[in-house]
Amino acid sequence: MARPFRFGVTLLTPAASGQWREKCRTAEMLGYDVITVADHLNRPAPFPALVAAADATERPRLGTYVLDSGFWNPTLLAREVATTDQLTGGRLELGLGTGYLKWEHDAAGLPFGTPGERVTHLQRTIDELDRLYGLDDFVPQPLQRPRPPLLVGGNGDRVLKLTARHAEIASFTGGRADPTGKPIMLTAAQLDERVAAYQRFAADRAEPAELNLLIYTVVVTDNRRAALRPSLDTMPYLTIPDLTEDEALELPTSLIGTVRQMADQLRAQRERYGFTYITVVEPAMEAFAPVIEELRGE
Repeated sequence: MARPFRFGVTLLTPAASGQWREKCRTAEMLGYDVITVADHLNRPAPFPALVAAADATERPRLGTYVLDSGFWNPTLLAREVATTDQLTGGRLELGLGTGYLKWEHDAAGLPFGTPGERVTHLQRTIDELDRLYGLDDFVPQPLQRPRPPLLVGGNGDRVLKLTARHAEIASFTGGRADPTGKPIMLTAAQLDERVAAYQRFAADRAEPAELNLLIYTVVVTDNRRAALRPSLDTMPYLTIPDLTEDEALELPTSLIGTVRQMADQLRAQRERYGFTYITVVEPAMEAFAPVIEELRGE
């Protein structure tokens, strides 16, 4: 039996205290199950933003989506995660990734490393968090034991293997980075192959992980084809491959159509890929809310 759907929104725009809390309350009112914050230099700092989100809301889980592990010393990260889990009442979900934007590391004076080095650091970070939280004399300890649920994001084989071994939530961006760091959207067939690779690596898991997909585009329209290209062109931080119109309409990371059509697409993607935890970006938060209502409880 398929897992029920769960819905998250990743908040991107910094805001003062009152505005931030109002955004979080709006997300809760619209039915989102998870409020997340990314880890980029031009975005809100994730841990204080999540503590403020917890203070403004009652029901949603709170998540990092995802931390750039290259920014973090594992021991200091263990302190931040445990404190945030305590201050959010045990609502934290810890999302980790390798990082993919070299300019951010350059600006912070931090080494970027090769892809292999970044994956190795991610592995070391996860191992060290588990080791520290297993020590009786490590303080603070997270409220959730042995640690908050772990989400790992990425599409490469080494990251997928790591995800299969350690993560309760496997997150797929539906893209890969070009040399500038911009995500290149994967076609439906390419995502088939990546999910199939993950499932091979995870074949020996005692419990299956929850599968998450990030949705970049949500456009409510009764004319999908007319709305297609303008919708994709408004996402300047994406690289859209040269696709036919039908292939573009099939992109798993774009929802274009009526509320019913979008809900049907997510049902079909749950059947095809196993995605049950769906995250949208902040600009789509209100447009996607009717889809949550359509799918609630399924």
